[in-house]
Amino acid sequence: MTGWAARRKLLLAMGWMAVAVPMWGQDAVAGGKALMYDAVSIKPNKPEGGDRISIRIQTGGDRYSASGVSLKGLIQYAYNLKMEDQISGVTGPVSNARFDIEAKIDEDTVAALKKLSNDESNTQRRLLMQGMLADRFKLKVHHETKEMPIYSLVIAKGGFKLKDADPNDTYPNGFKGLDGASHAGMMRISNDTLTAQAIPISNLANNLSLRLHRQVVDNTGLTGKYDMTLKWAPDENRGEAGADGSAADSGPSIFTALQEQLGLKLEPTKGPVETIVVDHVEMPSEN
Repeated sequence: MTGWAARRKLLLAMGWMAVAVPMWGQDAVAGGKALMYDAVSIKPNKPEGGDRISIRIQTGGDRYSASGVSLKGLIQYAYNLKMEDQISGVTGPVSNARFDIEAKIDEDTVAALKKLSNDESNTQRRLLMQGMLADRFKLKVHHETKEMPIYSLVIAKGGFKLKDADPNDTYPNGFKGLDGASHAGMMRISNDTLTAQAIPISNLANNLSLRLHRQVVDNTGLTGKYDMTLKWAPDENRGEAGADGSAADSGPSIFTALQEQLGLKLEPTKGPVETIVVDHVEMPSEN
């Protein structure tokens, strides 16, 4: 499986997740007590066959469950990074290893998380991962800001084409989260479609960052919440030759789709990007 195919499978596995969240400090607590997983199992991943990489990630309820994940992938999730290029200092056997992880939280922590908003709950879950990495991988890191290529998300010529969300809409026919309910503030992304229910543009920018593997900065100036559907043709499917040798036109790129469907544009530029430098890490013991 190619690197892109593996990343695509990861994105599909993560498609049900609501929204990305901003960076945070490492001292957040719930009820005055730092959150920790109640039980964690880490085992070496056993490939399904050959060099094929299969990545599955699910988080919600009382657990984090993943197979085929790398240390860099775990760090990327824990520190809300948009691309692995934001991580440096991972060397040795752990740099090429992949893991199967099952982590469970207790009932009190689940109850505390349910009282938080989606963004706050996701923040706490990432802090749980930071704690697990420090405990089981002996991970120590520091932050550095570097000048790197980014995208600036702006309004395209002709104006934006977004639909303002109705604050009274309960989305009875919308897609559902892990709690089985459909509500505002949710986003679903697959290989070629992004659907959102009452999200700010900053959340769109965060998810575009994950897909494009480059920081996307919201410079639209839009402050509302919007319903949206964005459809594009994945890069590997665009321009494939047909039976007669002619190139197939299977749809727009994500860049073109943003302009045509949402009235937004991605402009390449450079800017400050927060990175994680690994100072120390160890291979975890198996259990």
